[in-house]
Amino acid sequence: MTRAAPPDGARGDGPRVERLAVSVYRVPTDLPGGDATLSWDATTMVLVEAGAEGRTGIGFTYGSPAVASVVEHELAGLVVGHDAFAVPAANDRMSRALRNAGRTGIAAGAVSAVDTALWDLKARLLDLPLVRLLGAAREEVAVYGSGGLTPYDDAQLERQLRGWSEQGVDRVKIKVAESWGRRETRDLHRVALTRRTVGDDAEVYVDANGGYTRKQAVRVASAMAGLGVTWLEEPVSSDDLTGLRVVRDAVAADVAAGEYGYDLPYLTRMAASGAVDCLQADVTRCGGVTVWLRAAAVAEGLGLHISGHCAPHLHAHVAAAVPNTRHMEWFHDHVRIENLLFHGTLDPGGGTVAPGASGEPGHGLTLDRAAADRFRTA
Repeated sequence: MTRAAPPDGARGDGPRVERLAVSVYRVPTDLPGGDATLSWDATTMVLVEAGAEGRTGIGFTYGSPAVASVVEHELAGLVVGHDAFAVPAANDRMSRALRNAGRTGIAAGAVSAVDTALWDLKARLLDLPLVRLLGAAREEVAVYGSGGLTPYDDAQLERQLRGWSEQGVDRVKIKVAESWGRRETRDLHRVALTRRTVGDDAEVYVDANGGYTRKQAVRVASAMAGLGVTWLEEPVSSDDLTGLRVVRDAVAADVAAGEYGYDLPYLTRMAASGAVDCLQADVTRCGGVTVWLRAAAVAEGLGLHISGHCAPHLHAHVAAAVPNTRHMEWFHDHVRIENLLFHGTLDPGGGTVAPGASGEPGHGLTLDRAAADRFRTA
């Protein structure tokens, strides 16, 4: 028996990718940044531009500037000259080439940014919104306001929550498990403040970023249940599937995780383990549009919803293309950055976004170079 050769989009008959450029931007936070286990004062975006026949597709990831080196030295040579329409083949080619360099982590961010840029390029070459190219399953995608970082004082938290309420966003998420779970009293105070601020009809979510221990997460979730918390994100480390399952089985809130899934096997193991009620996947980490759609299919096959993690303007179109999307994260820091650096951003008024409604091709973003250059570091 002969084995079929692996796919190679370089042999396709579509237009060729003519260039792949990468740039790095570091944007200071507007307020102190922090969650259960980390703090930060700036966010780095690595942006990829793929060009063919006078059109340019954009993709990006949030993370280490080292992503740019992977794009330049490991991936560009594989993509330039490749069939611009054969994006899954390009994704496979990049992933196989990184076997010895290490496919997850920083390298996965690089693959994700390139893959997303290639999908955006393909849609622009065909003059279609990305959601129409992928095939729409819905016209609108629900969003939830996300922020409530642990360094915020009560006034800052309340101001942010009221801002979402004024936009008609009736799902909100704050960070808990401050200082690796050592400030439970403050966690509960902030959740109570959130409930008072947004009212009884809004959904309140919390994100522990893996900061609690297993039984601690169960105890705290029980206390939060009286405040109507319905979403408990990463109550323990997302690598502790057994622990997530223990918590999920013990609490009323939906348990969610998956943002650190850097490939499809990781997300498949999580979804199949019974550890989560909703699978999160991040298009800027998991392998781009190509792999996010596959993760959504895995989740659907197992009876789970999927939610888009952060980077809202890259999730809107893919989230609208699958039937089992629950919502996507309207993360304050990334929304602010994307509004600063791009034209064509979305309006979450009423608690939803409508990707593709403008008719602009691709995901609709164009880089505001004058604004972006203020933050460019490479």
